[in-house]
Amino acid sequence: MKYFLVYLVLALATATPATAQEALDELFALLEPLAQLQGEFTQLQYDDRGASLGESRGTFRVLRPDYFAWDISAPDSQLVIAGPEFLWHHDRDLDTVTRRRVDTTGGITPLEILAGDRDAIVTRLQVSREADGFLLQPSAGEDVGFSRLLLRFEGDRLAGMDVLDNLDQRLVIAFSALDLAPGLTAADFAFVAPPDADLFYHD
Repeated sequence: MKYFLVYLVLALATATPATAQEALDELFALLEPLAQLQGEFTQLQYDDRGASLGESRGTFRVLRPDYFAWDISAPDSQLVIAGPEFLWHHDRDLDTVTRRRVDTTGGITPLEILAGDRDAIVTRLQVSREADGFLLQPSAGEDVGFSRLLLRFEGDRLAGMDVLDNLDQRLVIAFSALDLAPGLTAADFAFVAPPDADLFYHD
């Protein structure tokens, strides 16, 4: 183990900008086919001590460059959906809807990364190659809403994400039933609040 740690330290110390650029180029090459994507997910959540906070599952869809949806079906029912202007959160169990402007949310969502937001990745994140994927961390001075994000791949297939937020809470997400050509359009991301829902606008 100690020899591995010495090797790891030396590897980090001798990493070059070219290596970082190669990781970035490889990541974009893998994200390029994901111009649109939909599938299923299972999400495990842990607190800052590693204790389980529960499991959820549902479906998601992404349409580059501006649209994504994250639809939790169990154990509760929630929808997060975004377009060019607004990000909506519909808690179906509480019958509440929250709306925020996309350009005022401040962070970068994992689904925006999947959508290949090249400018945000290049200017706000540092990317390095890991054995099972790519590690993304905020650049110095950047507050993106998470402290580290591991995009996991099996070969060239997206397998999941491991997200550590700024409170040291962890999400481990596994993807399945991926469809890279679902024929999505902007209309698939239209959202109309239910008439009886409590609305909270933070514009």
